[in-house]
Amino acid sequence: MKKILSLLLVALTIFSTMLVFGSCGNNGDTNGGETQKTNVKISVLNGTTGFGAAKLMEDDANGASANDYEFKVETDATNIISGLIAGTIDMAALPTNAAANVYNKTGGKVQVLAINTLGVLYLIEKDDQISSINDLNGKTIYVPAQNPTFITKHILDSNGIDATIDSTTYSTPAALQAAVVAGQVDLAVLPQPVVTAAIAGAKKANNNYSVALDLTAEWDKIPNSEKLVQGCIVVRKDFAEKNKGAVEWFLNEYEASINYLNENPKDAAALIVKYGIFANATVAENAIPKCNVVFMKGEEMKSAMQAFISVMFEIAPKSVGDKLPLDDFYLVNP
Repeated sequence: MKKILSLLLVALTIFSTMLVFGSCGNNGDTNGGETQKTNVKISVLNGTTGFGAAKLMEDDANGASANDYEFKVETDATNIISGLIAGTIDMAALPTNAAANVYNKTGGKVQVLAINTLGVLYLIEKDDQISSINDLNGKTIYVPAQNPTFITKHILDSNGIDATIDSTTYSTPAALQAAVVAGQVDLAVLPQPVVTAAIAGAKKANNNYSVALDLTAEWDKIPNSEKLVQGCIVVRKDFAEKNKGAVEWFLNEYEASINYLNENPKDAAALIVKYGIFANATVAENAIPKCNVVFMKGEEMKSAMQAFISVMFEIAPKSVGDKLPLDDFYLVNP
């Protein structure tokens, strides 16, 4: 009997020891009983594409996020693309066509997690001359190069509008904004929040500009068109495969951050300025309701992205990397 009791005591001791060490180990996920956060390096573009991350940046700074994020705000998408290719960035907020481009450049090593921005483009006019898209026939429209030009061209072509698109005179939003403020152009396509800033700046210079057309609404009028999607969040495929839990946590926190932005524009605008995503809190606050910042994942994301990338491929194949991404581009079930 004593022998049996001794064996039981030994077994209990071993079992207890296993429980203690097991709870402390957990494949490196815990440390002394505290959860070990996953380090995630994220780059976002300044402007609308980065707006949705502002509250998550604040939560991370306050130690209230599930992951340990390292955020970086960039002004040039090429820097982000280079980081994704080099593997120095884990996730990034990018224009949708740029995401397809980097997928093709890396041979499928980058995947889309979610759409974060729908259409943000607006046609603004000087002195009230446009009441419908048909009034653009015979006009010259100044549009920044790349995505804004491709989207504007598709809308005009789909409506049979014969207008001239000038994307070389003012090839960047900043240059075109300055031209609007100075009253140098009659018609211009700009993204929010630049639209709000440009109209306000022009007013101070006694130039009268207003929004003539919401290009997202015009896109939606095109028969059989899917949503206009201009921004998304991507992840390196290798990182996603090795850190599934961290990716799920990020998606939950990022969705909450976007909801906060849309529900609390004034407070969110202050955070947007605090973290260098945009310079003017008043402009950001006024622009947020018009920026179409959303959170779309899963099949809904895939359907909208596929349709948009297909349109971009038809208009400008190089903008998406000269070929359509395969199905593994869309991380429907992280």
